[in-house]
Amino acid sequence: MISVVIPVYNEEESLPILHGELDAAFARLGAEVEFIFVDDGSRDGSWRAIAEIAARDPRVGAIRFRRNFGKASALTAGFQRARGDRVFTLDADLQDDPAEIPRFLERIDSGLDVVSGWKRTRHDPWHKVYPSRVFNAMVSRLTGCRLHDHNCGFKAYRAEVIREVGIYGELHRFVPALAHARGFRVGEIEVNHRRREHGRSKYGFSRFLKGFLDLLTVVFLTRFRQRPLHVIGGTGLALSALGVLGMVYLALLWAFEHSIGEPTQPIGVRPLLSYSMSLLIVGAQLFSLGFLAELVTSYGLRASDTYSVAETIGAEGRDVAAPPAPPPTSEAP
Repeated sequence: MISVVIPVYNEEESLPILHGELDAAFARLGAEVEFIFVDDGSRDGSWRAIAEIAARDPRVGAIRFRRNFGKASALTAGFQRARGDRVFTLDADLQDDPAEIPRFLERIDSGLDVVSGWKRTRHDPWHKVYPSRVFNAMVSRLTGCRLHDHNCGFKAYRAEVIREVGIYGELHRFVPALAHARGFRVGEIEVNHRRREHGRSKYGFSRFLKGFLDLLTVVFLTRFRQRPLHVIGGTGLALSALGVLGMVYLALLWAFEHSIGEPTQPIGVRPLLSYSMSLLIVGAQLFSLGFLAELVTSYGLRASDTYSVAETIGAEGRDVAAPPAPPPTSEAP
């Protein structure tokens, strides 16, 4: 079973064409498939178009949100409904080409857990292309997940990836990075990026600002989720150390000037005193915040959040059942 999850937002004209292309792609594959359309609060006739498609094709399932909750929520709803052991995601704007699906499956079957599309040649305005390249390079550098195009919505996953990696807010573009942090094997293939023929883009410049903030969230979650004191408390200790150094310098300066009897300026009017005191206070607050974060983490962290199991052999669980007793043998009279 293969599941295809398609988030939809105001794509009424594209949906019948997309369904036809998906149907043709899987007809060539001969695989069992389900199509899950998630209407993320569309204000046009997208839901009506999905309902008409579902009436003709029993493989189509659909979810409609009461309002626009965002792409991450749409994907999460689709993932929860997906029954396949391999799950595809692609956008409904026809810029992703369903004819590429067999190539994704080949990479999944070769041993990868996540395959992300790479739009090497993009048919988007320059003010989207170049900031996106800078952003992708930054994500690869900070997360260690080396992909050319983290933003591409055309991806394929093994089902265990989407079961383990939770997304919210706008973290959908970072699923490969989150999966990589848990030890899953991530790769990419070049895909055909087509021009938009219907509707208009849903993303503006604010996408990059939000993406940078989400990147900081991902870096924190992947590196310090289980040990927040290391980053918060470490920063607090560093600031406190700077404050102590400033205070020690002022103390030594005061002692030296009074030893030679020539004080030049009272310590209390020096700006360094205010800076040092501020560093000490902020450092102590961050250190305390780090301890509180550790308490929250220890309370809410599940054991399964600390590791990811690839496979097991033998009995599951702590108790191993005893082997069955041999059948009684009858004795000769």
